[in-house]
Amino acid sequence: MNQPLAYVHPGAKIAKNVVIDPFTTIHNNVIIGDGTWIGSNVTIMEGARIGKNCNIFPGAVISGVPQDLKFKDEDTLTVIGNNVTIRECVTINRGTTDKMKTVIGDNCLIMAYCHIAHDCVVGDNCIFSNNSTLAGHITVGDFVVLAGMTAVHQFCSIGNHAFVTGGSLVRKDVPPFVKAGREPLSYVGINSVGLRRRGFSTEKIREIQDIYRILYQKNYNNTQAAEIIEAEMQATPERDEILQFIKNSHRGIMKGYFKSN
Repeated sequence: MNQPLAYVHPGAKIAKNVVIDPFTTIHNNVIIGDGTWIGSNVTIMEGARIGKNCNIFPGAVISGVPQDLKFKDEDTLTVIGNNVTIRECVTINRGTTDKMKTVIGDNCLIMAYCHIAHDCVVGDNCIFSNNSTLAGHITVGDFVVLAGMTAVHQFCSIGNHAFVTGGSLVRKDVPPFVKAGREPLSYVGINSVGLRRRGFSTEKIREIQDIYRILYQKNYNNTQAAEIIEAEMQATPERDEILQFIKNSHRGIMKGYFKSN
C-alpha cells in the first residue's frame, strides 16, 4: 500500500501488502515482510529486518543507533521475527560489534514504552509489559514474561519460561522455569501457572520443583547443588537445561529465599 504522507526510502524492501499509516518514516536498508501493519509516526531506521504479520504501533523507533559510546557506525542489524506486536513508543536499538545484531523472536508482545538495547537476543513467545527496560547484551529465553517496570542489567541472562515480577531490578541471571521477585531479586517459587498453561504435566512441574528445592532451599552453594542434582535427579531435558544454565552463567544466578526481619 502506497501511503502518500509516509516517507519510504526507495532502497527499502517492503512486501506488497504491508500497510503503512501516515507520517511514518522508513529509512534505507530496511526489509519488511508480508502482512505487517505500521502505525503512524513510526520511525524504522537502517538495518531493520521485520518479519511477517507484525503490528507496530505509533511512536515506536525500530533499529535506532545504539546508545553505546563505543559504537562507530558499523553496519549492524535489528532482526524482528514474525507475528510480533510492538506497542506505542517502544525503542529497539540495532547491534554493535559484539553480536552485530539485536534479535527478537517470533510471537512476542512488547508493550508500550519498553526499551531493548543493542545486542539483546530475545526468544520466541515472550511478553514484556509496559516500561520494561533491557540494557545491552542481554539474552532472554523463550516464553519469558517480564511484568511492568522491570529493569535488566547488561549481560544478564533470563532462562526459558521464567517470570519476573513487576518493578524488579534484575542484576543476576534468572534460571529457567522460575518466578523471580522481591528486592534484591530472588527465587520465589517456580512458574507453575505458566508451565501448566504451556502443557507441562503435573509430574514434570513437580520434578522441576524438586530440582530447585535442592538448589535454593537446602543451604548448598551452587556448585554443591549442581553436583547433587546431577547425581540424584533423573536425566531429563529440563534438568539438563537448568544445569547448563547454572554452568554458563556469567553474572551468577540470583539468590534463594532469605529471611527478612
